[in-house]
Amino acid sequence: MSLGYFLDEKSYPDERVFYLVDFTAYHRSDGLVFTIVLKQQGDHQIFNIQNSGSFRLSKDEFDGASFVDPPLGGTWTQEHIAAAIQQIERQSRFTVPVGELSAVAPLVDCESYTDR
Repeated sequence: MSLGYFLDEKSYPDERVFYLVDFTAYHRSDGLVFTIVLKQQGDHQIFNIQNSGSFRLSKDEFDGASFVDPPLGGTWTQEHIAAAIQQIERQSRFTVPVGELSAVAPLVDCESYTDR
């Protein structure tokens, strides 16, 4: 997996929003993006997956990305996610061999809006 991330602590009041991109093409031309709200509840770190979508980078698009499978939330959400993808694209990426992924840590919970 070829991954990149961006932590946004300014756009949403009192929330830390983590954008994670899994680049599915070698040249970072397309991938999957996830919007994850980070919360602390006692000793537990909660990763709440709020949104996801697939994208293609495009110089023809104003915001630099076109969504193949758009995220939920309309234009405002798509603009924020596209801006996060641009930030991530400018940063170093890291590679994680799928076989080396570990089990979830005991003090970590993962949630999704579909869980409710």
